[in-house]
Order: sequence, then C-alpha cells, then structure tokens
Amino acid sequence: MITPGAFQTLKSRGFVSQCSDEAGLSRLLDERQVTFYIGFDPTASSLHVGNLMQLFAMSHLQRAGHRPIALIGAGTCRIGDPSGKSEARPILPVQTIDANAERFRVQIGRFLDFGGGRGLMENNADWLAGLNYIDFLREIGRHFSVNRMLSFETYKMRLETGLSFIEFNYQVLQAYDYLVLFQRHGCRLQMGGDDQWGNIVAGMDLIRRVEGGEAFALTTPLVTRSDGQKMGKSEKGALYLDPELVSPYEFYQYWLNIPDADTGKFLRLFTYLDLEEIAELERLKDKEANKAKQRLALELTGIVHGAEEAASARETSQAVFHGQGAALDAMPATTIGLSEFGRGLAYADLFVRTGLCSSKSDARRLIEQGGASIGAMQIGEVTQIASLADFHESGPGRWEGRLRAGKKRYHRVIIEAE
Repeated sequence: MITPGAFQTLKSRGFVSQCSDEAGLSRLLDERQVTFYIGFDPTASSLHVGNLMQLFAMSHLQRAGHRPIALIGAGTCRIGDPSGKSEARPILPVQTIDANAERFRVQIGRFLDFGGGRGLMENNADWLAGLNYIDFLREIGRHFSVNRMLSFETYKMRLETGLSFIEFNYQVLQAYDYLVLFQRHGCRLQMGGDDQWGNIVAGMDLIRRVEGGEAFALTTPLVTRSDGQKMGKSEKGALYLDPELVSPYEFYQYWLNIPDADTGKFLRLFTYLDLEEIAELERLKDKEANKAKQRLALELTGIVHGAEEAASARETSQAVFHGQGAALDAMPATTIGLSEFGRGLAYADLFVRTGLCSSKSDARRLIEQGGASIGAMQIGEVTQIASLADFHESGPGRWEGRLRAGKKRYHRVIIEAE
C-alpha cells in the first residue's frame, strides 16, 4: 500500500538537497512502489551519527510503502571512496571489511524491516570481487568520460593533493552497482550524501546508456550544528551507534547537550514524531526547551539502542543531576588500578583518560575556567594530583569518584586494589 506524498515528507523534514528530477520522482513515488538504495561502505566497525540522515530517509520511504535496498559496500570498500576526503583512505584487510559488514547489518536492521521481501540487503562484493578486468573495461568502462569525471568537485579537490588510480575507479564501480540493482531488482532511485552526487549521476547515466532505462538521484544535505561543531563529534571522537563504542547513556547525553537552536531540526530529521508535535516542542523556550531535547534524546536513543536502554539512559541522567541511586551504575566508568593511582595521576590527565576532555590543553582550559570538579570539590590547579581522599569507599579495596566537566558531563572513576 503506497502512501502519497513520500517525496514531500522527505523535503519537509529536511532530507532533500539535490534531486535529478523532483517532479518526476515525486510523481513516481505517488504512483507505484519504488525500489531504492543507499550504499554503506564498512570502513569502520560501526555506523555513526553521520549515517542517520540516510537511515532515516530510507525508513521514511519504506513506511510510505516503498522497498529499500541497504547495500553493504564490502567490494567498493576494498579500494576506498575519495568523496569528501583530502587524502586516500587506508586499504583495509578483507577480513576486517567482512567483520565490519556483519555489524552494519545488525545496526541497519534497527531502522529497516527486511521481513517478507519488504526490504533487501545486498553486498556488492558478490558481483564486484569476481569481475574480469578486461571484460569490465570493454562492457562498462567505455561508457565513462574522463573529462566528465574530472568535472565533479570530488575529483577536482583530490587532484590537488593526489588522486590514485585505484580511487579513480570508485565512481565507475558505484555506477555499476546502480546498474546491477536496476537489472536485478528494478531499482529506480539511489540516495546518498551530497558528496555522492557525482557518483549517483554517473550511475543514472550508465543505466540510460546500457538499458535505456530511467533512474533518479537524490542527495541529503550535510548536517551541521548551529554552534559550528561538527555533527556527531563528542569529546571521545565519532558518535558511533555501537553501544560498545559509545554507551546508550553517552549517546543520550549528547542530544541533551545540543544547542537549543538545533532541537527542531534534529527532531524532524531523527525522529518519527509528527511535524505538528515537533512545531509545539520547538516553540518551548529557555528552561522549557530542555523538555524538547529530552524528547529528542529519548526517541532517538530508543530507535538506535532500544526502548529499554533509552529508559535506562534517561533514568541515569536524572540520577546524575538530581541525586543518587542504582541508576548511576549505568554512567560511563573508567577503572584504574590502585598501584597506578598511587604513583600519582594529575586530574588533567584523568579528564583526558576518561574522555571528558579531548586533550591536555582542553583539560587545562577546563580547570583554569573553574569547570572541573571531583564530587563536590572544584579542581583548582592544573597540576593537582588526584588523591584517594577525594573518592568515597564503595567496597573492600574499591573507591569511587564522579568527575564533572562543565555543568552536564559526568564520568565515574573507580579505583580498585589489584
């Protein structure tokens, strides 16, 4: 059952940046079920917040009755995508790529329904890994113009820093992916980030040349924060979706700490709430604005990590800011051996080690500005050494303390006798 207005849903929520034919694609989505795809190259062990745009865009189209293909790029990952990169990506071992791909499958399953043929998951290594190079050049490579490829911004930028021949092939392989999915599944739409525009258009053109078929391209905008901070970057680095890399509590807290000006935008992009309800939340001001961020954090954490983990993260957050309780056990913690602690550990180093600060200079600034504390005690000197007296005994041979950076970021430190 197709729900009309799918394209308008994407546009009104902020998912549309460039589209090869807005009127044509909107009409097609209203008339019939459309098979579409987005590729995810498993270059890391986890997807991250930057992938949420694509995941939610796919989910909205599937909810409107269309069929997604999540393409795991274990084949293209073997050479590396130059798009948006100032230098070549490192070549990963095939075993690492395959292990990453399996983790991606689980995470994507949080957003898409693959049951009963409602969605498909493919791996482009299935058709790329065994290609005969000479045959591929004769049948596919002849359709590509080097001059046209070099006209795209991705390649222009990389020519200044050095573009390897292996990376130059990436656009050809991604275009071939689109052709294969068109031939096998009738795929008519490829989506991706703005940096993928040239690659997607190349795939459209290849389908037209080889099959005489009509296909579409749609890209999502780069998401930025109003305070200029790169989206999805925390003190510890990328905001991954894997709970072993970023705990549900840390993930929840990230969204509580975004600027007020961004709340409405992220509610539209990263939740399924109705636009009318989002508009009401967006109108909340000053202290009331925290309610909107709490709703965002709860909804998104629930989608990524499950409702139970989201509820636990909320409970922990409330316990941290309003009192004590068993929920504090879910707060991120770092354990240090008593012997190492006894040799002397500066609080500045401890803030870096726990991830509350990204560097020693960041920790120094925090301390000098009066924003660092252990329990109720403010840390006054950059060189101050952590003392066991600053921690409370929580069991035989075990002490705990709660570091705070600024007003809202906490981390437990546990000292244990070996």
